[in-house]
Amino acid sequence: MRNALKTEIRIPVITLALLVLMALIPASGGTQNQPQNPPANTTQAEDKLVYVCACLKTKSCFCMTEAKTEGPCSCGTEGGPPLKAVPKDSAWAKANRDALAK
Repeated sequence: MRNALKTEIRIPVITLALLVLMALIPASGGTQNQPQNPPANTTQAEDKLVYVCACLKTKSCFCMTEAKTEGPCSCGTEGGPPLKAVPKDSAWAKANRDALAK
């Protein structure tokens, strides 16, 4: 009878101890091997680009859209074609900024 009582108590105690240990061990979430900050050269290259309306293939249409991130152009009611990445100091980007400043 005494052995049966020890077995009945032992299983819940071990289970409880394992649950407590699992709660105390922090979950990694898969972030241990991922860098916290993007590499510096990637952000520097992205800082030198702007995204412009590419409706007319080599220049912007009347909307003169310029953005810092990719996405659709703001032409029309449903959005236009994808924006095109060009250097921030390119003639295309400068022409857009000049036209928008007027």
